[in-house]
Amino acid sequence: QVQLTESGGGLVQVGDSLRLSCVASGGSISTYLMGWWRQAPGKEREFVAAIRYNGYPYYEDSMKGRLTISRDNAKNSAYLQMNSLTPEDTAVYYCSANPTYGGNAYSAGAYRHWGQGTQVTVSS
Repeated sequence: QVQLTESGGGLVQVGDSLRLSCVASGGSISTYLMGWWRQAPGKEREFVAAIRYNGYPYYEDSMKGRLTISRDNAKNSAYLQMNSLTPEDTAVYYCSANPTYGGNAYSAGAYRHWGQGTQVTVSS
């Protein structure tokens, strides 16, 4: 059973950058579709970014210019670089994994495994 552990969140200022990490254990994620999601207080969980096994990325349109998703299969990890953070980015960020080659990157239901989340707070 694959388990995902996120890290890298924290309290930052407006305009700062953060790099979130997701490390998998219990199995290789080298062929998995990896996703990042976030949930702000009182809001639904929303898609942020995803990356296929071959490195093809997907981004939420409104955040596209500020994000870079990447993966290192040798380290069984995925990463999310976020730049120019604003208070609207405050949320718990979750890593997710879909073990199939296909699957809709934008659909939460496509992901089988989820991490516990890491809090990102952007202070003005």
